[in-house]
Amino acid sequence: MFSSDFIRNAWYVAGLSEDFGRNLTPLTLLGEPVVIYRREDGSPAALEDACPHRKLPLSMGRLEGDRVVCGYHGLTFDGAGRCVAAPTQPDAIPRRAALRSYAVADRYGFLWIFMGDRAAADPADIIDIPHFGDPAWAATPRGRMEVAANYLWIVDNLLDPSHVAWVHLTSFAGAGTDNAPLDIEELEDGVIVSRWIADQPAPAYYRDIFGLTANQDRKQHYECRLPAIAINRSIYTPAGTGGRDEGLPPEALINNSYNFMTPVDADRSLYFWFQHRNQLAGDEEVSRRMFEGAKMAFEEDRLVLEAVHRGMKNPRTPPVNLGLDAGAMRFRRLVERRVAAERGG
Repeated sequence: MFSSDFIRNAWYVAGLSEDFGRNLTPLTLLGEPVVIYRREDGSPAALEDACPHRKLPLSMGRLEGDRVVCGYHGLTFDGAGRCVAAPTQPDAIPRRAALRSYAVADRYGFLWIFMGDRAAADPADIIDIPHFGDPAWAATPRGRMEVAANYLWIVDNLLDPSHVAWVHLTSFAGAGTDNAPLDIEELEDGVIVSRWIADQPAPAYYRDIFGLTANQDRKQHYECRLPAIAINRSIYTPAGTGGRDEGLPPEALINNSYNFMTPVDADRSLYFWFQHRNQLAGDEEVSRRMFEGAKMAFEEDRLVLEAVHRGMKNPRTPPVNLGLDAGAMRFRRLVERRVAAERGG
């Protein structure tokens, strides 16, 4: 169903910023072994996790200052991947003993890594999050989950507003999520699937946390951008005041869920997220409750998506697409075109 071809000239989340320190942390990202550490000044470095000599993982070695020493014969590398010492032949450092290095950057509490051509890596291309750091907006804690499924199944789920009616009965489900018409917009680098649902009770997640007891106009905005970043925006306004994204009343609740998917390989993914809202910005208890509620819902997604991955990897009969899959299919075509362009196709 899926190959190991991924978009490589793009920024992915490798982990929470605090996951990486003065230790050698091994990861597999896009099928490549990577080791990440921080220099003495705190700046991050990422290298191919394989010594050029006999391919022992460098993560089995040690840090000396800002240099990585291989645990087999002591070949030593700087953060750019250059071999700077060869103890067994100090006067003849092998010219070919070089490692691939990756561009990395801390942003929004995550460590981002550029998996393609380092010369093409520009931190300005990392997604912009409006209002980040604005005291009028609040961010929940950041979440991290490992999913035994291809990342595109997660993207499918994040471009499907309808699944909440069946998968998230006690949290995000609500009237209209099962059959209200969807609008689809294709962008140069992504897809938006959205709809307004008029004059309906708020789902349990928002009713209980924000006290939305009266009927609301609800916006479901499901957006995915290349390589695998999803922005799920929920807007709630008093009934009769919604139906548009501009000119909302001041009491309108806007909650953006930012979701970052990083392929480990064709069968496994890393999933990171946090939520960002415009109401009750100083209320840490609200942030905690939102995080715990979202984590529970994402665990429900994980169980479904891992089973989907297993079923679709070896289907006994051909799968059938539904109309609700249109946004996901468009996104996959964007991925295929970008991968082909990177490969010169």
